[in-house]
Amino acid sequence: MALDKNAIAKRIAKELKDGYYVNLGIGIPTLVANFIPAGMQIVLQSENGLLGIGPFPVKDEVDPDLINAGKQTITAVPGAAFFDSSASFAMIRGGHIDLTVLGAFEVSEEGDIASWKIPGKLVKGMGGAMDLVASAKNIIVAMMHTNPQGESKLLRHCTLPLTGVGVVKRIVSDLAVLDVTPDGFKLIERAPGVSVQEIMNATEGRLIVEGEIPEIEL
Repeated sequence: MALDKNAIAKRIAKELKDGYYVNLGIGIPTLVANFIPAGMQIVLQSENGLLGIGPFPVKDEVDPDLINAGKQTITAVPGAAFFDSSASFAMIRGGHIDLTVLGAFEVSEEGDIASWKIPGKLVKGMGGAMDLVASAKNIIVAMMHTNPQGESKLLRHCTLPLTGVGVVKRIVSDLAVLDVTPDGFKLIERAPGVSVQEIMNATEGRLIVEGEIPEIEL
C-alpha cells in the first residue's frame, strides 16, 4: 500500500540526526515535527522568526499568536526563541540549517525542484523556499509520486517554474524513497506492498534499480 502523508513524514523523521537544525516547508513536511525520535535533540526553525518549534497543538494548547511560515498554529518548546524575519533569513542564507524538507509539484532526475507556482493560479510568491534551496546543506522532498491525474511528478525535466536547480538529494514519496544521482533517480526503498514495476510505471525520469529493493520500515 502507498504511504499516507503521516507515514511519509514518519519516514523522513528517520533522516534526522541529533543536533540538527531543520526547516520544514509547507504541507507534508510540517508533519515531521510530530515524529521526531524520543531523546533526539532537533531544533526546528521557521523563516517567519521562530527557533524551537514543537509538535502541532492539541485543541486546548492552540495559541493564535504561534504560527509557522504556512500560517498553521504550532507549539514552541522550552527555550524557543522569537526574532524578526531578517534574522531568520540570515540563519538560512548563512548556511546554518542542516536539513530542509520541502514539498514539490515536480522534481527532475537532475535534482531540480518546482515547488512554488502553477501557471494560471494566483500565488503570493516563492516565499522562503528560494533561500532554503540555495543555502541548506541537505534537501529532502516529501511528495506524492503522481498528480491527481495519475501523471508522474518525478520527471526527466521539470515543466513548471523552478525553485532551485540541482539541489534535491533525496525524495520520499508515497511509493518510494529515491536518491538523486548523476545517472537519475536511484530507488532505495519501496512502500510496503508496492512493487518495483509500479514505481517504474509512475516515474517518468530515469530510474536506477540495483538488486533487491527493501520495503520502507516505519
